[in-house]
Amino acid sequence: MNPAVNQLSQATKTSMEVQLHAMTELAEKALQGVSELVELNMATAKASLEHVSAAAQQVLAAKDAQEVLHLASSQAQPSAEKALAYGRQLASIATKTHTELAKATEAQVAETSRQVNKLIDDLSKAAPAGSEKAIEMLKASVANTHAAYEQLTKATKHAIETMEESINETTKHFNTSTEKPSRSKKH
Repeated sequence: MNPAVNQLSQATKTSMEVQLHAMTELAEKALQGVSELVELNMATAKASLEHVSAAAQQVLAAKDAQEVLHLASSQAQPSAEKALAYGRQLASIATKTHTELAKATEAQVAETSRQVNKLIDDLSKAAPAGSEKAIEMLKASVANTHAAYEQLTKATKHAIETMEESINETTKHFNTSTEKPSRSKKH
């Protein structure tokens, strides 16, 4: 059998093994993120049910409509704070999952690039004379693909940072707006 064919066959086998391992790792990380999300949603649903039950008991125990209105208005701020806390936790899970997936993907891309470049180098040694231009085009194609991936990674990181900044800004505005009424009650 031709040595170049053997090299290509071995490189293909190794590449498929690495790809399978990478897909397994990515799936595990994605499932971990989903698991955390389900856990958050279950805890939120349980707390919400408990809160609604307690609030209903308070409303049923109210002596008059004025007390019912007071109970309803007193629940607005804690409910908004809980919703904001849920949003922060959700964003934290998304950011963590994205970071782990990005690290695994970056490692996979680096390993794949290394293998492809090694294969190209090995094949170029066995390539017939006059194929230098084709090999250079192949190397340029690999480099361009890697550069495109880098741009995509930077854009994704920027989007995640923007989301985190938005959540932080919303938190600041929410905290500022909830502090003002409490100050006015003190005066």
